[in-house]
Amino acid sequence: MLPPDEIRTLLNAHDDPLHRERPRDFDAEASAHRFALLTAALERRFGPSGSAGLFQDASVYGRFSVADGAGPAGRLWVELSNFGGFVTAGTGTDWSADSAADLSAEFVTWLDEVCTAAGCVLVPLELLLEPYEGPTATLVDDDRLFAETLAALGPDDEDADDGDDGDDGEDADDDEDDDEDDDEDDDMRAVWADRYFDYV
Repeated sequence: MLPPDEIRTLLNAHDDPLHRERPRDFDAEASAHRFALLTAALERRFGPSGSAGLFQDASVYGRFSVADGAGPAGRLWVELSNFGGFVTAGTGTDWSADSAADLSAEFVTWLDEVCTAAGCVLVPLELLLEPYEGPTATLVDDDRLFAETLAALGPDDEDADDGDDGDDGEDADDDEDDDEDDDEDDDMRAVWADRYFDYV
């Protein structure tokens, strides 16, 4: 597998804010061939428990999924991006550090060899979960803009209630609200996966 810094350089090099869904020089035939090679290798390894599908209106080309219990640790998925021949993989339903950690070292080594043979670049999920601060707008940016617009319009009727009921638990409630705000802020921060493996 390529060193992390080299992969980060590739992620930056393929970023083009004028082309969110696919690069300007997108080669549909080459992408189809790459995906066919990936799925063929995955089908040989996992048999009939796997299934493949393509995306529309997205920066991701296609996904291969393996049913629960058939992958390295539960449900496995492998995705190919429209950009750079980037491939990533994880388990479960969420894009998280746990999804990456569940992949066995043996499977990652095998997938990297498959990717190299198919002309792809395996990008560890943990790198795609790093903050994205590039020039391309993502769906996360759209969601954040919408939330900021709503906030600028003012509080709703419930939030507008200025009454003081003297509740001793008010400070605890404030702490809980702060924690929720932090979680919401995290959800509103784009990561590299939002750039190369998401709808547009």
